Amino acid sequence: MNKPVTYISLFMLFTLLVLVRIFENELFYDPYLIFFQNDYLYIDSPRREVFKVTLFTTCRFFINTVLSLGILYLFFKDISMVKFSAIVYVIAYIVLIVLYLYFVISPRQEDYYMFFNIRRFLIQPLFLLLLLPAFYYYKLKQ
Repeated sequence: MNKPVTYISLFMLFTLLVLVRIFENELFYDPYLIFFQNDYLYIDSPRREVFKVTLFTTCRFFINTVLSLGILYLFFKDISMVKFSAIVYVIAYIVLIVLYLYFVISPRQEDYYMFFNIRRFLIQPLFLLLLLPAFYYYKLKQ
């Protein structure tokens, strides 16, 4: 793939990540969006449908993962890095979704901050922000 096509593809994938964030209210069922915008440390957890909120959180994680893996591939052109990243995403998803379900099913005010951060890793492409510089540094050292 030549450089202009790669740059355009990277731009499109980053734009899609931004659009997922911009249209999160319209695309995903998430009562925690408004909850965490307010003074959540002092109010009760919102009413929610556990299955539905978990399904939409999983869909959002999957969309962000696919876009992030595409970005990593286009940036480094190394399928082994993409495979490693996919394994990291699967392990992270399993660990984070278990913790997420714990906090959704049994919410306690003293756990809201921890829940907020776990949820953030599930709904935002933070792993991309961690893996991109890590792989770049790895490539520099080779």
